[in-house]
Amino acid sequence: MQIKLNFKSGKPVYLQIVDQVRSAAAAGAIRTGDPLPSIRPLAEELRVNRNTVAKAYAELESQGVIETIAGKGCFVRANQSPYRKEVRLKLLTEEIDQAVVQAHHLQVTKAEFLRIAEQRFESFQEKRTRTVKAGSV
Repeated sequence: MQIKLNFKSGKPVYLQIVDQVRSAAAAGAIRTGDPLPSIRPLAEELRVNRNTVAKAYAELESQGVIETIAGKGCFVRANQSPYRKEVRLKLLTEEIDQAVVQAHHLQVTKAEFLRIAEQRFESFQEKRTRTVKAGSV
C-alpha cells in the first residue's frame, strides 16, 4: 500500500491517510491481520510530523478499521464494522451529499453523476476481484 499525500488539497493530512488506509482495506489491498507501517518510519517517509500519523491511526482505530496490539504495532481488523447498518448508511449518505454538492458546483448533470458513480463502483468491484484472486494464487 502506497500513501500519496496532497498538501494543496485543503483536506487535513491525517484524514488523507485515514481515507487511503480505509480504501486499501475495503479494496483488499491490505488484508485482515496485515501490519501497518510503524508511526515513525511512515511519518519520515511521508515527511510529516509523527503526531499526524498517530492521529490518523487513532482515528482508524476508533472507526474499527485497525487495532493496536501493545508492543507489536497496528494491524488491519477483520471486516466487521463496529457500526450498525443505519449508522454506516448515514456515514455513506454524508459522503454522497458532499459529492452531489461538488457535482453541482462543477455543473455535472444527475445522469452524468450517476453514470460516473456506476463506473467507479464497477471499477472498484473489478479491482477487488483481481486483488482477491491474486492473493489466493
